[in-house]
Amino acid sequence: MASYLETELGKLRNIIIKIGNLAEGQVAEAVKALLSEPVAEGKEVKKTENKIDKLDVKIDDICQSVFALQQPVASDLRFIMSAMQISNEIERIGDLAVSVIKASKNIKEKHELISKFNIAEIAREVETITIKTNECFQDMDETTIEEIFVLNDSIKSKSATAIEEIIAEMKSRSKTVASGTNLIIALKHMERIADHNSNIAESVYFMINAKTIKHERLFDKK
Repeated sequence: MASYLETELGKLRNIIIKIGNLAEGQVAEAVKALLSEPVAEGKEVKKTENKIDKLDVKIDDICQSVFALQQPVASDLRFIMSAMQISNEIERIGDLAVSVIKASKNIKEKHELISKFNIAEIAREVETITIKTNECFQDMDETTIEEIFVLNDSIKSKSATAIEEIIAEMKSRSKTVASGTNLIIALKHMERIADHNSNIAESVYFMINAKTIKHERLFDKK
């Protein structure tokens, strides 16, 4: 029969997987919105956002309860500490996805801008890094961590290039200023989503190896 601690840790893991999947769905909707594909109704997006917020609070409650009533060993303590951090990162991913959807509504000439500045590739990579990060946590798979870091770097690089090109376009064609500004805002939100996914990967590394590491340091070890 499972102990109280084992039961609570199991609940914690399942809730993190659940909110990770919810946030993954929000990111998918954000990508659709940015690429002018059919998206879920606004009420559904808001409903999912509320679910993520409530589950995030539930995670905090479980962690506080375990700290107050149990004496977790080192490995369990790492999991609890990481769970709280991961929960916060996932909540931010969901919030940023909603912000991308909002910014996308104010982008005119969207097809032209998306095609011209390679936005679709960036958006798909953001969707991919979110999927891989959820898989990384669910499987506790250290081999996926470097892939997540590589994707994060790729997204940052491509986004920086796209933003420079969009700014140049705005300078030469004043009518694109409003749409270009909102597209830049959406891209910056996408970058932050990738960063939060990278932070989750770092937390998974900590759970597995009992070491704190940034992805630059992981690459230096190669």
